[in-house]
Amino acid sequence: MTASGGFGWFRVEPMDLRVAAYAVVVDDADRLLLAHWNEGRRAAWTLPGGGLEPGEDPASAARREVREETGFDVELDELLGINSRVIPGNRRITPGATEPLHTLQIVYRAHITGGTLRHEIGGSTDRAGWFALSEVGQLQHVRLVDVALGLAGLTDEGPSLAAASG
Repeated sequence: MTASGGFGWFRVEPMDLRVAAYAVVVDDADRLLLAHWNEGRRAAWTLPGGGLEPGEDPASAARREVREETGFDVELDELLGINSRVIPGNRRITPGATEPLHTLQIVYRAHITGGTLRHEIGGSTDRAGWFALSEVGQLQHVRLVDVALGLAGLTDEGPSLAAASG
């Protein structure tokens, strides 16, 4: 190890890590279930999901987050993929955060098994709703929605390695 904290030519920079799990839920009417994220400096529609609790299994986290944010119970059908993205420190929304953030977003396909639509109270989302797949592009939404729809084969483009990597 060199004095600068790296190994030869490779230098390890300080970086925060966030691992989260999300669900792509589409009903029989080709509507996508979304949650309205309202935190920090930005508000936008996103997939229901969120960060893992310490020691929590990603599949359990996806089911828990869907229930918390939408009121629905889901069964996970398949793992669609993992989106890896690094957010520069100057683009972080967390007050006081200066280090880059490496996000690993684990995306599942799921279907509803119970519950009724309701809005989360006191969380990072403030409402949930169903949207026709054809209307999603016109919504103010986070990039993860596009990546996940591609991974699920629900866009004309299909899966995109470039989009999924950052």
